[in-house]
Amino acid sequence: MSLRAVRVGFVLMAAVIAGPIARAANAPGVTAEEIKFGQTAPLSGPASAYSVLARTEAAYFRMINERGGVNGRKLNFLTADDAYSPPRTLEQTRRLVEQEQVAFVFNGVGTAASIAVRPYFNENKVPQLFSAFGVFDTKGYPWTVPFFQPYDAEASIYAKYALAKNPNAKIAVLYQNDDLGKNYLKGFVDGLGAEHAGALVKAISFEVSEPTVDSQVTTLQGTGADVLFIAASPKFTAQAIRKSYDLGWDAMRFIAVVAATVPTVLKPAGLEKSKGVITAITVKDVSDPRWKDEEDVKQFQGFVAKYLTPADATSNAAAYAYQSAALLVLVLQACGDDLSRENILAKATHIEGLTLPLGLPGVAVHNSPDDYRLVHRFQLEQFDGETWKLFGDLIDN
Repeated sequence: MSLRAVRVGFVLMAAVIAGPIARAANAPGVTAEEIKFGQTAPLSGPASAYSVLARTEAAYFRMINERGGVNGRKLNFLTADDAYSPPRTLEQTRRLVEQEQVAFVFNGVGTAASIAVRPYFNENKVPQLFSAFGVFDTKGYPWTVPFFQPYDAEASIYAKYALAKNPNAKIAVLYQNDDLGKNYLKGFVDGLGAEHAGALVKAISFEVSEPTVDSQVTTLQGTGADVLFIAASPKFTAQAIRKSYDLGWDAMRFIAVVAATVPTVLKPAGLEKSKGVITAITVKDVSDPRWKDEEDVKQFQGFVAKYLTPADATSNAAAYAYQSAALLVLVLQACGDDLSRENILAKATHIEGLTLPLGLPGVAVHNSPDDYRLVHRFQLEQFDGETWKLFGDLIDN
């Protein structure tokens, strides 16, 4: 994203901030020269495929620093490996806040991990900004602002689409036995509604410590279900896609958007074996040729060519990280010289009608102090064996 785009975004952001904020002291980690902030991410462990988020965000902030930083301050971004383990996340979070003295933590990766540290952030009034999970509790945790689309709303879309295609569908669900999987399962059940609750013939969970989910997929296939929803992180989604194909299970397959990326999920599963899977997105698929001439996609590809690896050019996970990093820069721009934790939180929760780079046409983000959800519209897409293909109209959350 160009500096001009950052400045335009700043004007948009500033225009929708409601009311004056009393000036407080700048946050720890803020000096006249820099803004220090941090992140926890699974650089190792069962969800290490998500490490692309940390790499992309670090590269994005390096790009911004090369262009002069934010309001004259350089961005000092620290990433701590939590190996996708909530206890480790808490340990690393405390180190970032208490030892490194970061101003805030940005885009922490992992639903269970992010939920595990919410109490710490809120007790200490440290912004937990734009975390990479889709579980919202605006009133209970006012210092926690997730960035991702709500898992329950996304899953509800899959349930309703499956029933629209076949009102007599028999549905099986494979879900990760943590906050990510459980929230997806709840949203899917809610989407079925009481009238069609019986359509869910079986739901089986798995632990992220398990080596494979082959046995669970085999059991689900044995139910005779003609719809399979895989609510899992990348490694296990790839396994479930591959195993369901190898079993000859001709089911309509949905995968959570958290695992809807070609390089780290569909290629390991097998592109032919992934053909036909469906997900719901809010951003442009950077591997889809239809967008190649769009200015924001060209800027993303130029960014990848300079700072990342060729594989990242088709990674929707990298695109998500690029978009979330761009949003943070806009928020910090809007803060001006008031970089107190209170003002950072205020600017991050007064966003209205902002179209981010790589956003789908017609999809703008907005939130408020009463409702932190940023994403309110989705569109379904299906993998054709080479790229994702959008279909249908935008769906309101």
